Amino acid sequence: MTAPGNEVTASDPRRRDWDARYASWMIGWGLPAIALAGAAFSDIEKLVWAPMLTWMGVACMVNARRCSRMHCHFTGPFFLVMAFLSLLYSLDALPLGAHGWAWLGGAIVVGWLGLRTAPERLWGPYRRSSWSGGR
Repeated sequence: MTAPGNEVTASDPRRRDWDARYASWMIGWGLPAIALAGAAFSDIEKLVWAPMLTWMGVACMVNARRCSRMHCHFTGPFFLVMAFLSLLYSLDALPLGAHGWAWLGGAIVVGWLGLRTAPERLWGPYRRSSWSGGR
């Protein structure tokens, strides 16, 4: 039962928000994050990180388009940039030294935490107008 005033209407963006539903959240971000953590500090980081970060970035971008979730507008591009940096490092094209995966992992965690919380604290969980001109 929903508390009075918290009903989700057909036009409510929460209805289309993958981040607000457990199953879609697990597919979009939970399982890829588990794969990232599982591959950390192993020899398979090169194979796992770029694809999983790409998956997460695309899921954020699609979710931002679906429901205008504020943090997805920031985390989507961030995950895609981190996927690109992970790919470059795995190809030895980005000189991050012997602890490059740790640097990338730290940047991913800190960046995700900041971009997940700050935009929604500043502007609320959903954009007031969509990318399509407020329709």
